[in-house]
Amino acid sequence: MNPQAEVPEPGPDEAAHSACLIERIRAEIEDSAGWISFARYMDMALYSPGLGYYSAGAQKLGPAGDFVTAPEVAPVFSRCLATQCTEILQELGGGDLLELGAGSGIMAATMLEEFGQLGVRPARYRILDVSADLRQRQRATLLDKVPEQVESVEWLDAMPESVSGVVIANEVIDAMPVERFVIRGGRVNSLGVSWHFGRLDWAETRAGELLEMAVRAIEESVGETLPEGYTSEVNIGLEPWLTSLGRSIERGVLLFVDYGLPRRAFYAPERRTGTLLCHYRHRFHDDPFLNPGLQDITAWVDFTAVADAAEKAGLSLAGFTTQAHFLIGNDIEHYLSDVSQLELPQRLNLSRQAMVLTLPGEMGERFKVMALAKEYDSPLRGFSVRDLRHTL
Repeated sequence: MNPQAEVPEPGPDEAAHSACLIERIRAEIEDSAGWISFARYMDMALYSPGLGYYSAGAQKLGPAGDFVTAPEVAPVFSRCLATQCTEILQELGGGDLLELGAGSGIMAATMLEEFGQLGVRPARYRILDVSADLRQRQRATLLDKVPEQVESVEWLDAMPESVSGVVIANEVIDAMPVERFVIRGGRVNSLGVSWHFGRLDWAETRAGELLEMAVRAIEESVGETLPEGYTSEVNIGLEPWLTSLGRSIERGVLLFVDYGLPRRAFYAPERRTGTLLCHYRHRFHDDPFLNPGLQDITAWVDFTAVADAAEKAGLSLAGFTTQAHFLIGNDIEHYLSDVSQLELPQRLNLSRQAMVLTLPGEMGERFKVMALAKEYDSPLRGFSVRDLRHTL
């Protein structure tokens, strides 16, 4: 795809916003001897206070934003997730639900509705989100959908010291800053960012020790040397992040939903240009330097890396499957079968939503669900239909 031809031009205010962020990034590059790592660039582009994509006030999710997530596509996704959480909370004898990165708040609203239908409520519904404007939107969504429950929702600025219950992260790991690398002459080079001819651009340098070790560990894991020119991403921050989560979890289950692959598929020889993906106005492309601050930047998740980091953090791998099989295990058919009272257009819309969530060419296979547990060893219904832990 040619991003310049396909992606809409930003308006004057948006362009000015992006120019301010570019200037901030350029200043950091100059202060860093002309080069910054891609992870640092991605962190600034997404999270710089007041200017980063997730820190500024632009609409991000839904038809008026840049992309849609499963909870936006269909309420049935959140209802199935609530079914899984209910099973866990019942097994624990109660507990909290902590949602990391709650987006528009629609998943929280739908889950709170479903908990009411199921007769099991978490002791507390807590949300940890770094975006101030998304917090405002979440509160507005909850006021609109479940006004009687807004006061029971707690927003957090940092991970709590202790959690017992369920932690949910839907499309969170893909937005964590990643390092990019390329193989040159058998060496590992870091693909970072510099300022050339009045614009942001890629620039290579010899990889530092952490990145070198991470890439060599990948090669050892897949059993072959990555070929010349092979370019991809690695999430260096994953292990410390999961270590922090592991320290906070006393007892319970973490559920991660994201697009990604087991390591052997992620770093397959044919996937030689990596998985970096940018979203702007429902167009996707691979240029992270286009309109920084206005577009989302993501990378697919290496779920083998998540499982390995979880084990080091004292968490056990409790399940891994596709989104489609997770939803089937949590009785999506039940939610689709009780449609007799609906008008035909509503029934057709519900059918379309289900197809987007479950079909292999849509979200069904691309998205995976992983469960990590601590002091919890009961089976999880979402992984009863097909458990893919052996692929990791």
